[in-house]
Amino acid sequence: MHRELVAERGWLSEREFLSALSFCMLLPGPEAMQLATYAGWRLRGVPGGLLAGGLFVLPGAALVLALAASYASLGDVPLVRALFTGVQAAVVVIVIEALIRLSRRALVSPAAKAIALLAFLAIFAFGVPFPAILLAAALAGALLLPRAAPEAGGPAPAGARPASTAFTVALWAALWLVPLAALVRLDGGLLAEVALFFSKLAVVTFGGAYAVLAYMTQEVVEGYRWLTAAEMIDGLGLAETTPGPLILVTEFVGYLAGHRAGGPALGLAAAAVTLWMTFVPCFLWVFAGAPWIGALVARPRLAAALAGVTAAVAGVILNLSLWFAAHAFFAEVGRFETGPLSVIAPEPAALRPLPLGIAAVAAVLLLRFRWPLPLVLAVAAALGGLGAAPG
Repeated sequence: MHRELVAERGWLSEREFLSALSFCMLLPGPEAMQLATYAGWRLRGVPGGLLAGGLFVLPGAALVLALAASYASLGDVPLVRALFTGVQAAVVVIVIEALIRLSRRALVSPAAKAIALLAFLAIFAFGVPFPAILLAAALAGALLLPRAAPEAGGPAPAGARPASTAFTVALWAALWLVPLAALVRLDGGLLAEVALFFSKLAVVTFGGAYAVLAYMTQEVVEGYRWLTAAEMIDGLGLAETTPGPLILVTEFVGYLAGHRAGGPALGLAAAAVTLWMTFVPCFLWVFAGAPWIGALVARPRLAAALAGVTAAVAGVILNLSLWFAAHAFFAEVGRFETGPLSVIAPEPAALRPLPLGIAAVAAVLLLRFRWPLPLVLAVAAALGGLGAAPG
């Protein structure tokens, strides 16, 4: 995006790009989609932002919908299930690779490492809700981490007026919340549950898709029981192969939840509701905050709070990688509980050698040879199919 927007097209200056990137990191939701929306807004106002943000998401959303529909119809076919055994093994490695990348950037001080460790223990051993972890991490970051302002900054663009911002907030909040209220009032069933859940998710998706996956997985697998653990891992694998933000895995979850409850028609409706509740808030954050970007990114305490959240996200992703590994490599996964302590406990006798071996191959290809993700997933799927073939 930097090459296209700054170097080749000249749509943003270097200072504008870095300021916008810092601003989008402060927001919940997918940073890349929000950065595209900001670039469109900077060039052509709200219509430009809608075009840029919408076209950043829609091609991937169409592909994820097609994949989710195919998966819902074919997921129980033995060959397809064997292929996804390989995908699940590769996903474990993909999440670990994301953890390594984030840790190098975020865990640069003893305080940040302590925040990450405490966040991991809170969610892994005690089941502390993800939003509570984010709030505590932001507070700890603001109090404990260095408060140097981001290098990029600068004055807000012309037109930063409180009245205009209030109108923007009211308009986009209505576009987001009025359909939510209508579904709760008129439907009261699965679509209302989907709308409520993904609206809540839109507010706490700090730190990127991998961070929110831990919270979403816990809720949709163990809470709502819309998906199984294996299906959740498969969904991430499919989302990794498609263009667009990784947060489109939410659409996969919405479609499968609807399909399971009422067939393809309800699946399509649930997917549409999921996309609306996931991405309309992104336009709200960007269009309301963009005129004030210079003032926002230059606040030292806010930057330190964001650093605390980013450190906590590393601990949350570590929990996610262990959860995925347990369900990919073991046929039976229980829990060990004593007092407030509750941790996953795979059954050692239920170890599955095939996924473990595929994960080792995927780790070499991804971490050592830096193969592209779609190619690694394809190799892993092929190995899963070959390993399950008779004879």
